[in-house]
Amino acid sequence: MAPSAQPLPMSVSDEKYANVKWEELAFKFVRTDYMYVAKCNHGESFQEGKILPFADLQLNPCAAVLQYGQGLYEGLKAYRTEDGRILLFRPDQNGLRLQAGADRLYMPYPSVDQFVSAIKQVALANKKWIPPPGKGTLYIRPILFGSGPILGSFPIPETTFTAFACPVGRYHKDNSGLNLKIEDQFRRAFPSGTGGVKSITNYCPVWIPLAEAKKQGFSDILFLDAATGKNIEELFAANVFMLKGNVVSTPTIAGTILPGVTRNCVMELCRDFGYQVEERTIPLVDFLDADEAFCTGTASIVTSIASVTFKDKKTGFKTGEETLAAKLYETLSDIQTGRVEDTKGWTVEIDRQG
Repeated sequence: MAPSAQPLPMSVSDEKYANVKWEELAFKFVRTDYMYVAKCNHGESFQEGKILPFADLQLNPCAAVLQYGQGLYEGLKAYRTEDGRILLFRPDQNGLRLQAGADRLYMPYPSVDQFVSAIKQVALANKKWIPPPGKGTLYIRPILFGSGPILGSFPIPETTFTAFACPVGRYHKDNSGLNLKIEDQFRRAFPSGTGGVKSITNYCPVWIPLAEAKKQGFSDILFLDAATGKNIEELFAANVFMLKGNVVSTPTIAGTILPGVTRNCVMELCRDFGYQVEERTIPLVDFLDADEAFCTGTASIVTSIASVTFKDKKTGFKTGEETLAAKLYETLSDIQTGRVEDTKGWTVEIDRQG
């Protein structure tokens, strides 16, 4: 049975919206009002946490997350519908993925019910920050990290689970499609590493090539596998798909690629649309021969890839309103925002009040 959500603090404002210029909303940090915090001591289980005013966290300088990078994060969104409901999208799947990551990083973790309860509480506590329909979403960032001090030996005395939220616009603003650089020097993940979980250590090591690519005018990077340097894997923070004929292909989940929640939904929708869907090793030469390519993720949703550049050679793909990516984006967005009936049971309604 899911833990019941705690009553919100009496100071939570009843006003419908925060003072935000919604039309100018970008995908960046915006300070909101409340966050969720729960702690777990070594040998114990996580108990229900608390909604607290948003504030800086206090950490021991010897905390495991600072000394050894023991930390994970997730990302999911709350949506405001046209009729005033608040929806989450498959939060249980993020809870399960957090648990898989915690196992990999040797951390205790909250139950899926506790995770979902925390996300609901954060969304409702920050309800006035959920953008009007069509103006954006409330991005919720759960984090699990070793907060207790450790220097060279186990066990970790304390683990913290926290979640905050901020309103965001689209991650990729360019609706005409992304222009990617295929990175042939740096690798995002390695076999037996942490590429298959959302470890906090996965991201800043590839900021150097990402910054260079953006300086050169590219939207993002597409990484190749570390073992051979011949197969595509994923973008900085998104899974990748290709369409050739009637076959939709995406790289196999084999420890170096994140099992995206949106990725799984897109594969299911593609089958519903009548496409053959396959998970396989995708050589770069196959990808460059695709009719269409796109990326998926909580932030990216479904975004067309207009071109990729590899060693100064640019290859273009089909984009526009008649693409599979456009159909997937519209279908998925309609489900997430309650514009159509959710026949798949993917959304979770958390509030019926306007």
